[in-house]
Amino acid sequence: MELLPSTVEAIGNTPLVELSRFTSGLDGRILAKLEYLNPGFSKKDRIARQIIEDAEAGGELKPGQTVVELTSGNTGTGLAIVCGVKGYPFVAIMSKGNSMERARMMRALGAEVILVDQLPDSLPGQVSGGDLELVEKTAQQISQLRGAFRADQFHHQGNFRAHYLNTGPEIIAQSGGYFDAFCDFVGTAGSFAGCTAAFKEFRTEIRCYLVEPASAPVLAGKPVTNPNHKIQGGGYSMTDLVFVNSEQVDGCLQVSDEEAINAARRLAHTEGIFAGFSSGANAAAAVQLLNGELKGKTVVILLNDSGLKYLSTDLWE
Repeated sequence: MELLPSTVEAIGNTPLVELSRFTSGLDGRILAKLEYLNPGFSKKDRIARQIIEDAEAGGELKPGQTVVELTSGNTGTGLAIVCGVKGYPFVAIMSKGNSMERARMMRALGAEVILVDQLPDSLPGQVSGGDLELVEKTAQQISQLRGAFRADQFHHQGNFRAHYLNTGPEIIAQSGGYFDAFCDFVGTAGSFAGCTAAFKEFRTEIRCYLVEPASAPVLAGKPVTNPNHKIQGGGYSMTDLVFVNSEQVDGCLQVSDEEAINAARRLAHTEGIFAGFSSGANAAAAVQLLNGELKGKTVVILLNDSGLKYLSTDLWE
């Protein structure tokens, strides 16, 4: 095995596994990319590294400059790792509605963590788009006050590039290109857009689906019935997804809180995979496809983060 100079170089090249026990009784296959095996236990390590290294290369980030970003916890954890190794102070701005394991982990990795109150009608564990707007305002204020580099995962092209240059090609190589579809729960949509662009270049027939909460199906053009869903890290009822090429979207799938939770628990019980809410949402969406238009086909998903980040929530009772 190769000797690595730091933890940063350990980011990526995660395994791709077939969920043959999870799919028992279904006509079709699910291939899962185990992104929770990154050093920070999520796929967001990839974008943290890409954004920082792109900013270094482009002169946007100066030696010793503070880095600031809003986060539901995963991007912040990745940035805490990358900034810690590279010598940049890092400030994470996070809603109090996100699980506290994430804040503790970021602090342990050397980050300063600022927690922002939720809206009066929001519930802990259920972060809405309105809650995220409050976090964004605080991130802007802190960035200005400290003369910081704003990592800006919702707009920085490093988010897209991390998955276009790495995650997507890894999946193609690991699968031999033998898959028919990809579905991904939407937060920033960087992983969906980057992987989709790589897949469509490889073979245009690969079908790619956005995944969103059933109670906030704005991408499908349907009304929001409850913005305060439980699937942390996305589903913020945002339609201005800057990385997504609408011509490459083959459909939108909706997953309920219960479906996401049940799928995450089944992954643990049947496959020994301890993953979080959005991973469960991706697995549940893939099941929808195999029970519907993609019966008998092979669907690729990302398992986005570790279940260890949700021990304080009702995902694990």
